[in-house]
Parts: sequence; structure tokens; C-alpha cells
Amino acid sequence: MTPPRGALTEGPIARTLLLFSLPILGANVLQSLNASVNAIWVGHFLGESAFAATSNANVILFFLLGVVFGVGMATTIMVGQTLGAHDVPEARRVVGTGLGFFVVLSVLVALGGFIATPLMLRAMGTPHDALPFATDYLRIIFVALPAMYLYTFLMMTLRGAGDSRTPFAFMLVSVVLDVALNPLFIFGLGPVPAMGIAGSAVATLIAQVVSLLALIAWLYHRKHFLCIHRHELRLLIPEPVLLRQLVMKGLPMGAQMIVISSSAIIMMSLVNRHGSQTTAAYGAAAQLWTYIQMPALAIGSAVSSMVAQNVGAKRWDRVAGIGRAGVLTNFTLTGTLVLVIYLFNRAALALFLGEDSSAIGIAQHLNHIVVWSFLLFGVTFVMFGVVRATGAVMLPLIVLVISMWLVRYPFAALLEPRWGADAIWWSFPVGSLVSIAITTVYYRRGSWKKAHMLPATPASVGASPAGDGSLP
Repeated sequence: MTPPRGALTEGPIARTLLLFSLPILGANVLQSLNASVNAIWVGHFLGESAFAATSNANVILFFLLGVVFGVGMATTIMVGQTLGAHDVPEARRVVGTGLGFFVVLSVLVALGGFIATPLMLRAMGTPHDALPFATDYLRIIFVALPAMYLYTFLMMTLRGAGDSRTPFAFMLVSVVLDVALNPLFIFGLGPVPAMGIAGSAVATLIAQVVSLLALIAWLYHRKHFLCIHRHELRLLIPEPVLLRQLVMKGLPMGAQMIVISSSAIIMMSLVNRHGSQTTAAYGAAAQLWTYIQMPALAIGSAVSSMVAQNVGAKRWDRVAGIGRAGVLTNFTLTGTLVLVIYLFNRAALALFLGEDSSAIGIAQHLNHIVVWSFLLFGVTFVMFGVVRATGAVMLPLIVLVISMWLVRYPFAALLEPRWGADAIWWSFPVGSLVSIAITTVYYRRGSWKKAHMLPATPASVGASPAGDGSLP
């Protein structure tokens, strides 16, 4: 399979971005649907304590995904820039270095997480009745973690190469398997014993491993130009120059995910103070929030890949247009989902909590306060996608630290004695307002165009960028 030429660097910007981002959105929706269906099984049939357990465990899992996310994202952008410059050998070197480093790191994270599971859950203040469920669930998820990480790495690399359809197809395989296997291992059938909440994690483990192996087999069957063959195994030994760049650029991007997830852990610890019902309500609302954020995440990811290829091709004239198209697309898609949630708030929450759950009223209330703020999050994430694709990775991290650690948590903690749980809910829109204000100022200044992602050489740095960083 030869590399596509001009896939993201030519043609109408808005149409190209939409067609590239839709499979990413589809894959994200499938992934969230998978988690939601699993949550429905747990919440409806194993009780609120088990549901609260998965909410706590998933926050920790998201945190650990952030540990390796940065290296994967840096690889995505470097692959995009090298292919934009039509330098396939360099792209393969980047993939080999990233893959070798990624595998070792993911195994270490999985081992450390498995050992530290009880400590992490207790540190979060996981409700006593949910702690045994969360421990059983999370430890099996840690066994699946290397496969999950490698699967994510391959999908991100393919998107950097301009292919968003293949990751979508194999995400569909993974989700179908996970959804089908969940009731089998939760309730048992024939020789398969009933495993309860642990069965949900076992289903995820099997689905991830099978889908990963199928994706690898497919790429080699199609002779994908980024595949590393037996006589090229030396490419898996990280090259110091490339590894340094991957780490230097990847760590701040990974730290962004860690800031988001650690903030979620801190917020969960505040929520846990209000008991299992509030925790369950928050967990159900968070399931819906995941869907609302899907368009912004997909568009931001598509923008990064598209900008990276255009930077590599020295098409700076298209970069500002990609940013504008991303913001407008986000407003359309995210705005539609926000409206749907406001119109069908109770019915959507009942999917996770059941019609008679006393937590539904709490979840409806917090949704009314929080949901609109995801429009602001979407704009911020699209602008992050543009600037990080050039190599400017520090400002997004600084913005997240300010908005989530220095604004959101202090706001909630200081006002909680007076406002109760409402202080937690209002801290979300307050943090989003601060984030979009800082990011917009930085984006308009345009200083991010002076950054670079590839090792600095005359060929890779290229000519001075043109165009502005204006938004509509």
C-alpha cells in the first residue's frame, strides 16, 4: 500500500476536514457507546455501588491513558509532517522509535497500576461499599492495558498518515465484541461462570486483544507502507534524536491528559463526600458528557493531523482556514448534542440509573448547570489541535493547569461549604470560560507558528509561515 498524496493538503478545507473527522467521531462514539452499554449492564443489574465503582475505576484508567497519550500524539504529528513533506523513510523511523518506546512504557504503567490499585482507590475516597467492586474491575483492566495502549497508538499513527477509516472499522469490531461478551461474563452461561463486575472487565480484555491482533494482521496483509518487517526490526530501537523529540513534545501533551484526568480524580473525591447516590448521579451524567465532547475531540484530532500534513507540505496558507472550519464544525455538532441533552435529560439518564433511581433528580440538576459549557470546551480543543500540530505544546498545558487546578478545584472547594454540591457543578463552566479566554488570546497572537515538531534542520524547519491565526 503506497502512502496517499495530497489527501489532507489539497481540496476544499471544510469538506476535507469533515470527511476526515467523521470516521474519528464514529470511532469515538463507538468507544463511548461501548463504555455506556457496559455501564448500563452494571448499573441496572449489579446496583448503584457497582456503578459507582466503575465510575471511580474509569477515572483512574483515563489518568493512566494520559501517561502514554503524549508519545502517541507526538508520533501522529511527526508522521503527518513527514508524510506532508513526502518523506516516507523518515515517517517509518518515527513510527519505529515511537512503537519501541511506547510498548515498554505501557507495560511498566500496567504493572505499576495493577500493584497500586487498592492504594489509588482509597486515596480517591472511593465509597466503602464500592471499593471491592472497583478493585476487582480495575485490576483486570490493568491486564488489558498494554493491548489498549498499543491499539490506540496504531490508530493514532494511521490518522497521522491520513487514514481515519481503518481505525473506525476496527473500533467497530472491538465494540461489537465487548458489547456481546459483557452479559456472557457478567451473568455466566454454560461453562462460563458468572463473574459479576469482573466479567465486564474480562470482556473488555478479550475484545481489545482480538481487535489489536486483527488490526495488525490486516495492516501486514495490505502491505501498509508503515509496517515494520522482520529485516527492519532495528527500527524499533529508539533513535536518540527522534526519541528526544518525541519525549520533549510528547510529555507536555501527555501531561495535558494527566491534568484533565487528575482534575477529574480530585473532583470525584469531592463528589464522593456526598455519598453513593451523588456519585452515581455524577457517573451517569459523565457518561452523557462523554458523548457531548466527542465532536470536539474528533475535530481536534482531525485538525491536528490535517495541520501537521499542511505544515510538512509548507501549506501555511491553509492552516488558518482549517482552524476556522474546525470551530464552526464544532459549534454545529456539539451544539446539536447539547440541545438534545437538554430536551431529553431524564430519559437519557434513566438508561444508566433506571427509571426509579433516586439519583436521577441529582443528575438532571447538575446537567442543567454543566452541559452548555462543553461548547466552550470544543472551541478550546480545536485551537489546541491547531497549535500542537506545529509543535507548540506548552501553552495548552499551561491553560489546562490554570483552568482545572488553579480555578476549577479551588472554586469548588472554597464554595462547597456554602453551596454544597452545586459548587462542584458550577466549577465546570467557570473553568471553561477561563480556558477559552486565555487560548483565544494566544491563538490570535500567532506566536505558535514559530514552533517545530521535527528535529530542527533546514529541511524540516522550512520557510517562515504565512497566514494569520484568526478565528471567525
